Amino acid sequence: MKIITLSNVLHTETVPNGILYRTAEGSLQIRVFRQDVIEVRAMLYDDEGFETHSYGVQASPLAPENLYEIESYEHYDLVITEKIRLKVQKAPLRLAYYAQQQEDEHFNEHLLLNEDHPSFGITWQGTEVTNYKTLQPQERFIGLGEKTGGLDRRGNTYTNWNVDAFAYGNDTDPLYGSYPFYVGILPKNEGMYGIFFDNTHKSNFNFGASTDRFSYFQAQDGEMRYYFIHNYSLPAILEAYTWLTGKIQMPPLWSLGYQQCRYSYYPDKEMLRLAETFREKDIPADVLYFDIHYMEKYKVFTWDKEHFSNPTELIGKLKELGFEVVLIFDPGVKVEKGYHAYESGLQEDIFVKYPDNVPYIGEVWPGRCHFPDFTAGKAREWWGKQFEEVIAQGVEGYWNDMNEPAVWGKHFPDITLFDYEGENVTHKKAHNAYGMQMARATFEGTKARLNGKRPFVLTRAGYSGVQRYAAVWTGDNCSDANNMLGDIRLLNNMGLGGLAFCGYDVGGFVGEASADLFKRWIAIGAFAPFFRGHTMINSKDSEPWSYGEETEEIARNYIKLRYRLLPYLYATFYEATQTGLPVQRSLAFRYPFDEMIYEGNYTTQYEFGKFLLVVPVAGGGTVLHKAYLPEGEWYDFYNDKRYAGKKTHYLETPSDKLPVFVRAGAILPTQHATANTKEKTDGVLELHVYNGDESQDFVYYEDDGATYDFENGSFYKRVFTFHVSKAGKKKIKISEVEGNYASKFSSLKIYLHGFKKKELKPKVKTENYRFVEPISNFDPWEKAQDLSKTVVDLPYLEMNLKNGAFAVELG
Repeated sequence: MKIITLSNVLHTETVPNGILYRTAEGSLQIRVFRQDVIEVRAMLYDDEGFETHSYGVQASPLAPENLYEIESYEHYDLVITEKIRLKVQKAPLRLAYYAQQQEDEHFNEHLLLNEDHPSFGITWQGTEVTNYKTLQPQERFIGLGEKTGGLDRRGNTYTNWNVDAFAYGNDTDPLYGSYPFYVGILPKNEGMYGIFFDNTHKSNFNFGASTDRFSYFQAQDGEMRYYFIHNYSLPAILEAYTWLTGKIQMPPLWSLGYQQCRYSYYPDKEMLRLAETFREKDIPADVLYFDIHYMEKYKVFTWDKEHFSNPTELIGKLKELGFEVVLIFDPGVKVEKGYHAYESGLQEDIFVKYPDNVPYIGEVWPGRCHFPDFTAGKAREWWGKQFEEVIAQGVEGYWNDMNEPAVWGKHFPDITLFDYEGENVTHKKAHNAYGMQMARATFEGTKARLNGKRPFVLTRAGYSGVQRYAAVWTGDNCSDANNMLGDIRLLNNMGLGGLAFCGYDVGGFVGEASADLFKRWIAIGAFAPFFRGHTMINSKDSEPWSYGEETEEIARNYIKLRYRLLPYLYATFYEATQTGLPVQRSLAFRYPFDEMIYEGNYTTQYEFGKFLLVVPVAGGGTVLHKAYLPEGEWYDFYNDKRYAGKKTHYLETPSDKLPVFVRAGAILPTQHATANTKEKTDGVLELHVYNGDESQDFVYYEDDGATYDFENGSFYKRVFTFHVSKAGKKKIKISEVEGNYASKFSSLKIYLHGFKKKELKPKVKTENYRFVEPISNFDPWEKAQDLSKTVVDLPYLEMNLKNGAFAVELG
């Protein structure tokens, strides 16, 4: 097979926001989207022209005025922005990216960030297109979204092709989603860059596996289109990536509470009894799931009339108990005469077809099925209409499963045709976008019919940009400790791919969790963006009370802690809508040049929001766990013991204590635990301030948690600041309220961690404080008082919560 690479530039043309280079083989186009984002597209002359549509990218280039300059020389051109200096070598045509202006003394001006391999550059073999890049010494690679393995990708290869990865392991690749965005990190604080390869065909990434000459990204077909991003921090690079592909929207508040699922709960009496048990046992919860057994013979948009004779009445009773419901919706539509979804789908011509115009039939749960072509606008509109009945019944949550798309035999024929917004492509191009477009159809269709309420959509499959429409969960995981830790790494990586709202099945879906495993997993799950317990059919019960009294109490404590943290968590989700930063954050976001974060079990550690650091632990009983705390000073979340950063520490971790640490200077808003998110709080906003030597701030945010009224100013936002002056004087500053929403809190209780009462300027009271209660003594033997979860004599202040700005001098 002939290998083609772009040779010498023959001539150039000016294009909007950039420049086009033509060689004997093809053309390469460069467009500046933003100061920190450059688009590169390449094609051969045999191709039909640059593609006109992208599901991944929603942004358009900014106005070109003052955005970039082009300097032309005999052998090369320079495309210069405020952030990037792109050198375009003309013979042969190759690209090299340099850091332009530096804002940090650690970076060298015009540092080489990334360059094409001099021999190969962009290369074609048949329809396959590859961009070969020079490997730099000690360069690290992180990201790619839903990928197993460690944090540093160097030395490995990965494939993007959405699959039904039942019972996946810690080295399974690929998985359910494709997120072709990665970050290269240069050693010694020198710099970093991001590359988003926007191609929905099956693609491969090689980060120096089996060779030290190059890394590359390639697709089996389609054009070479990628976006080069450079800025001075990983959060800034992710902000640019999510500017391109979209940020999450504010979810309904109830979707941040605890969610309970099983494949499956039925009949209706079991579902109702499940809800009542949560309330009787004083275990907070907000969401119950209906898996495929709620349907008539697994047919989408139906109810099993024998097991669920009156869905409206059942859902109404569950709502009275404070529960929302989420129903599962698979894409397969059963081929059955008289079945309304089948008949209307045929009539409106929305199913995927073969080239001879015959609808494709694949087998899944209902049997022989057609599949809506979600890449067609008319199919998405049809899908949205199908939700009208369940919305009228009170359903506000929608679970998209089996949307890779999955069929028995695991091979959707490549010859099948998809509309793809009028491009008319085969399955090869549409496959990786299918799940994302199903999530889009679900989100847009339900949002349009919920009368101003926010829908909650959960998807298994996706492509870059799916965060605009849905939360993502990691699919059919296994009930073992290695899988638990692997799922934590998965979420850390998904956050690096812009997926701020993501989670795993607590306890594991495949297999049966032990009590020891569930104790650890439910605690860790309380610090995941999406918090759901789930298990499969023909397995033991896996509700929080299913593993004995002690496990039930641990579960209750950590689920309650989740609800106490909701003010902090909801504000962190708001931050994600503004900046693209995930809720669960790999330590690489703040410490990308710290060698320790890439080692062993330290890759499972993560920050939960801005101020909390979570150290997952596996194993029964008390485990001596080695943790690494990065730079700074840290407080034990439970008892305020202080730890030095940039050091390893050995922690005694009983099964009822998940190690969590708080950054010095943190401001942590919390509340009293409620049974569900709709229950009124006691009106007291707790503000936990942790003494430190550096100023910190936190953007606090509230709205009604249910509607889009915040888009018209109905929100409550203010900045909480722990301020340290040059002279070492400390105070708490609270800004004036923005927005016209009335806070749910009327009073403020400020807890001062790490401060001594006698050194504080204001008069304070003290109390013994707990975020989590100690475990009861289930045996009759007396035990010593457990103070490991108690902050002794914690100073605090009480005051009314005013809308105007004010400050509290601490001394």
